[in-house]
Amino acid sequence: MVLQWRYDDERTSDRRLADSAAHLAWRDPSIGTGAKRSHLVDTTMLFAPRSGGVKRYLLAKRAWFAENRPQIEHTLVVPGDATGPNGRGAYTVAAVRLPFGDGYRWPTSTRRWAEHLIALQPDLIEAGDPYGPGHAALEAGERLGVPVVGFCHSDPAALAALHLGSWAEPPVRRRWAKLFRRFDRVVAPSRHIAERLDAAGVSNVHVQPLGVDTQLFCPSRRDPDGLRAELGLPADTKLLVFAGRPAREKNVDVLLEAMDLLGDEYHLLLIHAGQGCRPQDNATFLDYVREPREMARLLSSCDAFVHANDREPFGLIALEAMACGLPMVGVASGGIAELVDEDVGQLASKATPEAMAEAICALFERDTAAIGATARIKAESNYGWDATFTGLSALYSDLCGAPVSASAPLPFPRGSR
Repeated sequence: MVLQWRYDDERTSDRRLADSAAHLAWRDPSIGTGAKRSHLVDTTMLFAPRSGGVKRYLLAKRAWFAENRPQIEHTLVVPGDATGPNGRGAYTVAAVRLPFGDGYRWPTSTRRWAEHLIALQPDLIEAGDPYGPGHAALEAGERLGVPVVGFCHSDPAALAALHLGSWAEPPVRRRWAKLFRRFDRVVAPSRHIAERLDAAGVSNVHVQPLGVDTQLFCPSRRDPDGLRAELGLPADTKLLVFAGRPAREKNVDVLLEAMDLLGDEYHLLLIHAGQGCRPQDNATFLDYVREPREMARLLSSCDAFVHANDREPFGLIALEAMACGLPMVGVASGGIAELVDEDVGQLASKATPEAMAEAICALFERDTAAIGATARIKAESNYGWDATFTGLSALYSDLCGAPVSASAPLPFPRGSR
């Protein structure tokens, strides 16, 4: 009996050491985890051929973990044509393509999605939406006894008010808050979203701004003469740019009406966001740009970036424009107001054509080259992806629990939520 007890005690001690190493490995890439390798699973339906910021965040995350935390296995679980590994580093779950949805797909069964998550045996799950995959992540986490993070990339209540009317906001906000209160931790990309969550009664919020690849998005890709020649514009044209999904909340109509007020001295380049808009002499509409290097070239070759969404959760494309050395024009509310100050650009008082046109004119009365250089410095100094994912790794480490002592219970026991 004494020999058996010693064997069991040594085996338990080995397991605790492995758990401790696995816990610390989220923070320290030099720590080897032996036979135990932690597994992070990210899941969302906001991942499509023409996706925006959520997809860029997840692809940057996968690359960062591969380089900086090789002892952490990372898997993306996203919608696709068929179920199984897609050969491009993700696990896809068959889902129905949404009509007029720009390639997005809607999962038909939360239970089946949860089963796929469970089969991957993650140590931690991050859900990137409050829809089917978000519910599935919570179900899988509950059954596995592992922590689940909810990354709040959007504000469904604000979108409901915009698209359906103010009457729709309260019930959507209640459902949104009820779901996010179930996560072990909620990540918000901006104080704006954190405050919206707090007002809805969600308290376990961690603010973690997104980042940018400052080597990819940089002023060295600038080719202003070449871009103006492609667009058939005079060399002295003040060229503005906006890129994003063709969604109502982006307020593209506000930008186009502002261009009517500004006249031919200014020209607006709309990338993807102008889909379905009426033709306009001082605006050019480009389709979705798939290649990041081409997007960086287009952004850096313009004179200023303009963004009229006053409820933007964060504004990753704005950060990419800053990294390209562009001065900024945004609205003094939402996530954009947290990125843009008078050092890097100009804020309109509200999201109206008149206010946006006034802010654009005010920007060009200043030294736009110096402002753009400051924007680049701010992006490079404060918003590299390394800062984002180092911060998240520390959060994941805390959630996965401190090393288990002989008297301490296991963190996150089954049914702890």
